Amino acid sequence: MSKPITIFTDNNGSISHSLNDKYYCRTKHIDIWHHFVKDQVKLGNINFQYIPSANNIADLFTKLLPREKIHQFTEKLNLYRNTMDILDQGEC
Repeated sequence: MSKPITIFTDNNGSISHSLNDKYYCRTKHIDIWHHFVKDQVKLGNINFQYIPSANNIADLFTKLLPREKIHQFTEKLNLYRNTMDILDQGEC
């Protein structure tokens, strides 16, 4: 696998936090694995890149989406034909 691994996200706060070395008392509740990710960003193993929610294909797997978005994202993943056949038949 080539480095750095790019993670696309629509959360500017998480990108900003991963790049910031400062300690804030408001972030002391964050789990230890978030600090691991922050360390990996520092080491150059992970890179975060902003992507608007409207273009975030991962939303297909994590959010309830309107039919048009399902069409758009499944087409980008080359799943379009099979998924739309199922939706059109009312099996889903």
